[in-house]
Amino acid sequence: MKLMVLDGNSLVNRAFFGIKLLTTKDGRYTNAIYGFQNILLNLLAAHKPDAVAIAWDLRAPTFRHKAYDGYKATRHGMPEELAQQMPVLKELLTDLGFVQVSQEGWEADDILGTLAAACEAAGGTTLLATGDRDSLQLVDDSTTVLLATNKETIPMDPAAIREKYGVEPPQLIDVKSLMGDSSDNIPGVPGIGEKTALALVAKFGTMENIYKNLEDKAIKPGQRAKLAANRDKADLSYMLGTIRRDAPIETDPAAYIRQPGDPAAAAQLLATLEMHKLVDRWGLTGGSTPAAPVDAAPPETVEPAPLPLLVEGRLFVAQNADGSWYAVQGQDVYLPDADRLAALLDGGAEVWAFDAKPLYRLALEHRQIGSALHFDGKLAAYLLNPSASGYEVKSLAAEYGVAAAFQCEAAPDAGVLAALLEKLAAELDASGQRKLHDEMELPLARVLADMERIGFAVDADGIRSFGDSLRGELDGILQKIYAEVGYTFNVNSPKQLGEALFDKLGLPPRKKTARGYSTDAATLESLRPYSPVIDEILKYRTYAKLLSTYVDGLLAAQAADGRVHSTFIQTEARTGRISSSEPNLQNIPIRTELGSRLRGYFVAGDGWQLVDADYSQIELRILAHITGDEHMQQAFLHGADIHRSTAAKIYHIPESEVTPQLRSASKAINFGIMYGKGAYSLSKDLDVSVKEADAFLKTYLDTFPKVDGYMQDCIAHAKDTGYVETLFGRRRALPELASSNFQVRASGERMARNTPIQGTAADIIKLAMVHVWQRLRDEKLQARLLLQVHDELIVEAPDSEVDAVRRILQEEMEHVVHYSVPLTTEVGTGKTWLEAH
Repeated sequence: MKLMVLDGNSLVNRAFFGIKLLTTKDGRYTNAIYGFQNILLNLLAAHKPDAVAIAWDLRAPTFRHKAYDGYKATRHGMPEELAQQMPVLKELLTDLGFVQVSQEGWEADDILGTLAAACEAAGGTTLLATGDRDSLQLVDDSTTVLLATNKETIPMDPAAIREKYGVEPPQLIDVKSLMGDSSDNIPGVPGIGEKTALALVAKFGTMENIYKNLEDKAIKPGQRAKLAANRDKADLSYMLGTIRRDAPIETDPAAYIRQPGDPAAAAQLLATLEMHKLVDRWGLTGGSTPAAPVDAAPPETVEPAPLPLLVEGRLFVAQNADGSWYAVQGQDVYLPDADRLAALLDGGAEVWAFDAKPLYRLALEHRQIGSALHFDGKLAAYLLNPSASGYEVKSLAAEYGVAAAFQCEAAPDAGVLAALLEKLAAELDASGQRKLHDEMELPLARVLADMERIGFAVDADGIRSFGDSLRGELDGILQKIYAEVGYTFNVNSPKQLGEALFDKLGLPPRKKTARGYSTDAATLESLRPYSPVIDEILKYRTYAKLLSTYVDGLLAAQAADGRVHSTFIQTEARTGRISSSEPNLQNIPIRTELGSRLRGYFVAGDGWQLVDADYSQIELRILAHITGDEHMQQAFLHGADIHRSTAAKIYHIPESEVTPQLRSASKAINFGIMYGKGAYSLSKDLDVSVKEADAFLKTYLDTFPKVDGYMQDCIAHAKDTGYVETLFGRRRALPELASSNFQVRASGERMARNTPIQGTAADIIKLAMVHVWQRLRDEKLQARLLLQVHDELIVEAPDSEVDAVRRILQEEMEHVVHYSVPLTTEVGTGKTWLEAH
């Protein structure tokens, strides 16, 4: 039999500290539960054990604590965020059928040792999964340690230990007896480190033999004195460091064969933890929807019915996994074709959808607008929990405790759809975000559907020519790199690049990864002063990215109509921003001259132009409004240069005396404040010392006390409520603020400061899109909205409509909200995106 024993505490700590803090929408921490399951699933898949035991430490003192008061005395307590997850994880593992084992007075290590010995005695093999090297002493021909590191799990058999340490596995006890262990507060022999301990054990075999041969000339005088003076500590350390193999637990390996457990309970618990993909990975798919009460009759099975020509009342519509549509009204389920469904979307029914955007597109393709659509459950779920990894009907039904009213084989989720959407609507009302859904998100889904349908024309020949020139440049850059290094190699291979830079050229390495030298962007930037080859490598990466991602990517994405039809995603960014994919048109480079040339290949049709409107400093204007700072407000009201005005205020000088350097520093801090940057980050932006940046930051906050007060109020409010809000009421939960970890808490404070500003800017541009789209229709113009990128809108308009479109963009964007400072836009026109911007 192959028995796998998991060191539960070791692995759960690795999971907790290795994954950023995750929470459910109601604030329960989940990262350790999630990470532990991934570790367990991966171990099961890789090793396919016959039985699995999960060993846990208990809080009660062990025999080691009783023998030595200092044992593990330097250890910090378990973080509260992890402690809250432990009972939930153990409940889940029980429901999944795993046998868990612990014993008062004994450690998990002793359970590992006892089970390994028992399995060997029964003629089996044992795999010990742990992140703790203490267990390496247990390795023998029938016991392998699966050592979990930050990057991978390494099998450690006797040969691997001999290769790494130069001793046999049991001798690691002797090594620890001499060197001690600071993590467990095992004293060892003061002054004897790992290198010396390994050498002595390799020479004399055991600690006992070392002491028998203290006069041997192989032992240096200083070592001899330390060993002689601390024999008691060495003996104590030997006892503390030896893993016992006689813990009073069940030792029959067959007792740890996985049990049936309670799959329905496991599925339900995973659903409430919002771990929907893990429901499938555990094979619990059938139990993920809440069961009806025990005394309730099983849900009725219904067959699809023909859809009437005229449908009134509330109709619930969604898609099956295969993309086909289904509609539900009461106990009736319909499977309409596209034409019949399109007719419904502007008919007499009140349509509640799960994912309205494809329905709006269907309506628009049929020259309608989808006026019957009233609610979108997917958008509601996103507003209620913007941090979720995904939104699906079945998963959400399990999460919100919605049981199936009936079953329908042709539409498996139909039985929960109506109740789920009504539940989401009620939750949205309770959170105060229904207006956000009705007036912004749902109308925006129609706008995005139209933008996807229309697409953006591209000059394919121009892109190909640009690509050819990039390839030529890349060849030249490669030759310069090879000449500098002295041989050819694969520049795209981090391993080969690291060898070229650090082994061949002798540049100072910055950090190492599990696979060798790091060659990430930050490392290369720091190496610029050491060799001219670094500039060429960075240039190579820039050009190669342009070629593969944008040139080749755009050509592959061009449709038969000569246009690129991106997909716009409403339910991804936690701040409320829209994202774009396949291809990502919001990430077309603009900061470099070469990258910005790509925008020259996005074109208007013959007789048409592009009109590009961009908000000017919208986030700073929101900051001025939201903080109530009079100086910032006056600067914007009078059209002053906000960065020059800020510098003049800080340094008490006339604006005419503000140097470019001072203006640049003020610009950095104006934006840095919004993004929650501290002195360290600002020092990098300003290229000054941390002390100078800190002084500048304090001067700024002293000069603008309302900004500082606002930032502190944001954090205090978020700590009280658990979330932050935009000016439109969009919420973002911030469980990080309650963390006991300083870095996590600091990250939460940064998000508390910047989310209201960034999120409000995102809301404003979304509402502006809705208004611009509607205004173009109201004025019966041919012009159409093509793209939104951050604070920029792009409209394609016939030449005859350009002036009207310029006016509409400015009016709708600048007057979409009325704040204490004006919103202003810069509008340009041209035949290409590059000309218009």
